[in-house]
Amino acid sequence: MSTAKLLLHCPDRPGILAEVTGFITVNKGNIIYLDQYVDHTENIFFMRIEWELATFLVPKEKIEDYFATLYAQKYGMNFRLYFSDVKPRMAIFVSKMSHCIYDILARYTAGEWNVEIPLIISNHPDLQHVGERFGIPFHVFPITKENKAGQEVREMELLKEYRISFIVLARYMQIVSEDMIKAYPDKIINIHHSFLPAFIGAKPYHAAFDRGVKIIGATSHYVTAELDTGPIIEQDVVRITHKDSIPDLINKGKDLEKIVLSRAVQKHIERKVLAYKNKTVIFS
Repeated sequence: MSTAKLLLHCPDRPGILAEVTGFITVNKGNIIYLDQYVDHTENIFFMRIEWELATFLVPKEKIEDYFATLYAQKYGMNFRLYFSDVKPRMAIFVSKMSHCIYDILARYTAGEWNVEIPLIISNHPDLQHVGERFGIPFHVFPITKENKAGQEVREMELLKEYRISFIVLARYMQIVSEDMIKAYPDKIINIHHSFLPAFIGAKPYHAAFDRGVKIIGATSHYVTAELDTGPIIEQDVVRITHKDSIPDLINKGKDLEKIVLSRAVQKHIERKVLAYKNKTVIFS
């Protein structure tokens, strides 16, 4: 069953919901999902709607133009249109830690996600065997202070060649440049080892241990130019007691990181995340 998914936001005013649903029903579309939310503080209307295309009168290739002309201009809408039969193409960036990439590729191999993974990019060769094991091309771009800019140019050329639609940083231990962020706005997903910005630095679990914390967390967010402050997609926690050692915290943290990252990736693939300013609306 081929469907269209429309995500939009605009200043709130009467009649928007009726207009959008009317556009679909008048053109013989069968609505199978509808969720909307109004931020009364910002006075912004958010909506996600999905409908079947089998009997829809507007040709698939003209839906975006029709909607932009008839409704988006009238209501000042920002919108994105997706189709269920067009799989998003995901690139994985990784360094040396393997727990997140293994979880992602296990879900991908099991057919849990409607996505394609054409390549893996790394700044180290350590996990090349993972790409080989799953039959995914693995490209190594060693990075130093001196060659970082040039290597990123080559990475972006490769992403363009493979028609990548979004990127997942599966514990990729490099700061992504502003050029790449601008090329993929709200399309680069990162995983962070805490509730941002707590316990920043190279040894977060050691710092958490020293503070005697009772929970540790993980945060998945879109990457922005300001480090680790992008719109948050998913968060979770796990309980800690005085009996847990630093290795216990690290292991529990790794489990949490891969779960939180995969949840965020799944929501992005399903087109259930709408970023606005520095927050996200997560549709059910």
